[in-house]
Amino acid sequence: MITRGTTRAYTPPPPAPAVVTTVPDPTVRYRLRGLGLPALPGQQQYVDRVLDHHLSASVFGDLRVVARHLGVTADFEELIDELGTAPGHTPPGFRLELELDSEGTLLADLVRDISYDADGALRPTSVLYSADTANPYEIAPIAPLIANLTCNPGIIYDLFLHDPKANVGGHFRDRDEVMTEIGRILGPGCDISVELDDPFAAPEQILEEAEHFREMLGRWRVVIKVPHTGPVNAANAHQLLTGDRRLDRWWWEPATADAFYGHRLALLLREHGFRVNFTLMFEPHQTQLALQARPAYVNAFIRHRLTQSTRMAALLDAHTASGDDGLLVSLREYLLATDHLPAGDVEHDLADCRRMAERIITHRRFREPEGADGLDSVRHSLRLLRSANLPDTRLIVCSMEGERAYPEIDRLLASEEFADMTRRVVVTAEPQYLARFASANQVVSYQRRFLTAASRGPATEH
Repeated sequence: MITRGTTRAYTPPPPAPAVVTTVPDPTVRYRLRGLGLPALPGQQQYVDRVLDHHLSASVFGDLRVVARHLGVTADFEELIDELGTAPGHTPPGFRLELELDSEGTLLADLVRDISYDADGALRPTSVLYSADTANPYEIAPIAPLIANLTCNPGIIYDLFLHDPKANVGGHFRDRDEVMTEIGRILGPGCDISVELDDPFAAPEQILEEAEHFREMLGRWRVVIKVPHTGPVNAANAHQLLTGDRRLDRWWWEPATADAFYGHRLALLLREHGFRVNFTLMFEPHQTQLALQARPAYVNAFIRHRLTQSTRMAALLDAHTASGDDGLLVSLREYLLATDHLPAGDVEHDLADCRRMAERIITHRRFREPEGADGLDSVRHSLRLLRSANLPDTRLIVCSMEGERAYPEIDRLLASEEFADMTRRVVVTAEPQYLARFASANQVVSYQRRFLTAASRGPATEH
């Protein structure tokens, strides 16, 4: 109600309190030791290893209010003791995570993460490198620069053990000797992906072999490679070893149980505490299904896929230009040789061969910027990983050759689109291939200049 004929003095409201925003001084470093927390009884030697761990200003402020003691988890103690890490340090290949319990005890734990070097320092770049070899002599020069190693029976036996040029003097006698030496060279900071000799063995045999690798290499770094098997199974695998070594089934008509055999095997291994590297991935549509098995690594093989696309496109273009059906005969032979056609289908309709090759080229976007470099599967897989609920799963970009492959990968990973995904990528290749890209022609030119200048020695004084 408004009362007329009366007045009331207006009293302005009190001024609002000033809002003071405190911006943390970027020159101030917040560390665990700054909390001044006492160590749990008997854990001082372990706590000393984490006192220089960095904290954000907000976390530091929160912990000052609620934390009462500092300790480490049982896994932390076990890892330190198992690895024999020097006092005051934590091993490479692990990130430090903190957990606060209801009693105000802050516990430090070590979680496997090859993005980290010793003492919780991040590796120099988000993109990590890997050696694709089982040759200890090749691994030694690159060991300080890599975070991972991948190998398989072909690499171990054919490219090293049974190659007298590689296995100098036959010094290494069997797989276990090779893998033990590789583990010694690489140290605890590198993951080591090893593939089972027979993926179709009985489950108990597979678990026994995987456990053998775990005992040999250490539970923290061993990763078991599980291959996609497609239409191949224990009953028909012998076809790949005898006669023309071709399978009598279409690759795209596997039995459901065969196609998902690797997925089930990956889940079985995961149930028994193993991390899995899901391998033999040549098409981008394999990735989303592979992620259902929760692997630590998925792969994008690029070499043969690009080679095949290039060859098919060349034959298609030549046939379009000339109309010579002899080129379609060559295309059919190529489709047979690359297992796009099953064994015995030597009279497959030529027009259908052409349609098949055109579908493949279109699917791979080979005539577009997206796939002309052969990296469309890499792009696709990274986009899928970005949306997956698997924050620690990484993509291994593998199987590369030639002067274009690595520079194109490097260019893709420097692009704006994938700036947020570089931490999820491991680039693996034979050490000799990577070595090529640590050099350039001008290195020779400038070394000539520098060495010539140095050879003249200092100026003579008069």
